[in-house]
Amino acid sequence: MLTIIDEIVTLDAHAVRASVALVSRARGRDMTAPTPCPDWTLHGLISHMAAQHYGFAAAAVGDGELTRWRPRRLSSDPVADYRAAADTVLAAFATGGVLDRQFPLPEFAGSPVVPGRQAISFHFVDYVVHSWDVAKTLGLEAEFPADVLEVALRVALAVPDDGSRLAPGAAFAPSLAVGGGSTLDLIVAILGRSPGWKRPALRLTGDAGRGR
Repeated sequence: MLTIIDEIVTLDAHAVRASVALVSRARGRDMTAPTPCPDWTLHGLISHMAAQHYGFAAAAVGDGELTRWRPRRLSSDPVADYRAAADTVLAAFATGGVLDRQFPLPEFAGSPVVPGRQAISFHFVDYVVHSWDVAKTLGLEAEFPADVLEVALRVALAVPDDGSRLAPGAAFAPSLAVGGGSTLDLIVAILGRSPGWKRPALRLTGDAGRGR
């Protein structure tokens, strides 16, 4: 059975590649679509996801500059931009000794410095959930092997579910109660998403949503 200690880099790579596959299904008209993350259209969500990849990649080499985490303006090909960001973090996490390095995380509350295995577990569960976000936005299904979801659930359950989730910029909203459903439904509910979220009908708004 996969363990969070020994397999987290492999698990994380699976989640990141799943997110790339889903983002690659997006078309131009999808970029202004709302997502399960209320602050972001799909364009904004992709920008955020790419920024997090670059931030974690920097942390993997001990770079604690907050600027590494700031979203970059996406080009006319957001999918290619996202693939490049994903490749960067996958390469950073694939280097020897990464689990035992200290990762500075300046975007997190308190700017903690944590062991690589813990930092990568944060990144892993985030990209399981963001894969779900993108899939829901596009009317698709996010699919993961049972072992991946088993570990993601363990990580999700370890995320504090307290008043910190109500703070501005919190990574996750307060957990939601869910009856039944899949393991992925439970994971996203624990991390503040409604498993039943559906994309509203699109409204044509020009360049709306091309910010954060």
